[in-house]
Order: sequence, then structure tokens, then C-alpha cells
Amino acid sequence: MKSTTTLTEALAEICATDIPLAERLSRYAAAMRESGSPFASEYDRLVARLRAGEAGAVTPEAGDIMPPFLFPDSTGRMTSLSALLAHGPVILSFNRGHWCPFCKIELRALAEAGPQFAKFGAQVVSIMPERQSSTASIAAELLNRLTVLSDIDNGYAMSLGLVMSVGDVVRQLMAERGWSLDIFQGNDAWLLPLPATFVVGREGRILARFVDPDFRTRMAISDILTALQLSAI
Repeated sequence: MKSTTTLTEALAEICATDIPLAERLSRYAAAMRESGSPFASEYDRLVARLRAGEAGAVTPEAGDIMPPFLFPDSTGRMTSLSALLAHGPVILSFNRGHWCPFCKIELRALAEAGPQFAKFGAQVVSIMPERQSSTASIAAELLNRLTVLSDIDNGYAMSLGLVMSVGDVVRQLMAERGWSLDIFQGNDAWLLPLPATFVVGREGRILARFVDPDFRTRMAISDILTALQLSAI
């Protein structure tokens, strides 16, 4: 693989498969390396920096109460955690943005698993630090099978200890690719949430969570289902 177009095709092919989420993510990471993408090595360095800084170490744990929020969704409607929980458990996925291939892979898998989550009355909610125009595009891409909320300026993610700086090198690579966070987010901070997943029970208590400085990994669908199953016993 030698071109962005080929990587785009690889992403589409991976998203269309029914293999486990971890394998999908691994395949895309491998495709990046095989294509010679400079992101591969720079992401390795970024993840090493995040691990050294213990990124995500102070986020809420299983058993804690998930802090409340009130965000606009992709249609501009204000949505609160309490309103979501009134309908059942919530699977909160913090995502870097509509442009992120790894987030797209994860969100596609979560959307596909929607019917399984619905058996426990659970719904999937993605939180991104992006304007409505960007959240609307990813919601439409996913056929509105999940809710996408805007955490403008990463305020909520920051309160949870989930915010990271991309660094100068990755920032330049992203800008060259057209991933203009200043436009997508409406500010020039170039900060992103550390991708994380929280399974929140109806009473607001965290049933399970997944936080890893390596944003190329995400919580397994099977682990989410296990948390929902145990809470239903």
C-alpha cells in the first residue's frame, strides 16, 4: 500500500467485515505500517509519551458515579446523561473525531452491536470535541444508529482526565492530511480526548470501563455485553 486512497479503501473493507473489533483495529494499524504512512511511527512515539505521562490514570473507575453532562447532539438538541439513563444503561464512547479511522472502526462495530445492547435496554453514545457539522457527518455515516454529542473545548473529557495534546509532529501530519482540528473543533488548541469507553448503569454507576493510552485499541464488544449481562442479574 502506497497511497492515501489505498488506505481509504482498506478502511472501508475493514469496516465492512464482521470480525472482532480488536482484529479490525489491528488490521488497520498494520495497513498504516504497510503503506509507509508516517502516522504509524509517530503514533508509536505519541503513545509512548502518553504511557510515560500515565495518561488516563485518574479517570473514574468501575463503581464510581459517572459525572453528569449536558451536550448538544448532532441535530443541536441538548442531551443530558440523566435523560439518557432514564431509558436504560448507556455505553459512553469518547472519540477523537469524525476523521479518525480508529474511531470510525470502533463506532461502526458499536452501531452493529446495537441490537445486542438493546436487549438490555442499553444505547450507545459517542462524545466528540467537534462542532455540529462534524458530528452530523459521522452520525449520518452511521445511519444515525447511535447518538453523537459535542463536548466543545473538551471540557467534560478534561474533567475526567482524558485530554491529550497531539504534539507538534502529529499536528503537522494531520494538517497535511486535511484533518484541521481548528476547523472541526472551533478552536486552535489541538487537544483530543483519550478514547475511552464507560458502561453506565441506569442509576449512573459505572459498570465497566476501558481506558488505554494506545488509542488504537478499544473496549471489546464482548466485554461491554458481559457488563450489561452482569448488571441484569
